[in-house]
Amino acid sequence: MKRDIKIGIKSDDEFFSEARDLARSIDNGWRPEQPVERLYFEDLPTLLKYLTPKRFELLNTLHAMGHVSINALAKKLHRQYRNVFDDVKTLERLGLVEKDEESRFFVPWDEIDATFRLAA
Repeated sequence: MKRDIKIGIKSDDEFFSEARDLARSIDNGWRPEQPVERLYFEDLPTLLKYLTPKRFELLNTLHAMGHVSINALAKKLHRQYRNVFDDVKTLERLGLVEKDEESRFFVPWDEIDATFRLAA
């Protein structure tokens, strides 16, 4: 099954309002064609703290490589093992990277949709 994740910036109030709206829709019988998981950050500086350019590059490379070790990923990226390890662990905590049964890492997403609202 295709897996997608939506990344954005939402306040707590916006997040819970969206959750209530989704719950009402489900209570009324609506079922999504496929689940879309979500990852929200409080503000743009927080998002950029966790999703740095190096981590975006890592996600793209890891997605292309498939299931690999951190060592193989570090070699492919021409980066120090420790830095790649730290980035992979951060992305794993966020849910953007997963580990398989053989302890290899991979990106489970077919699509990452990031939306940023401009300030008024």
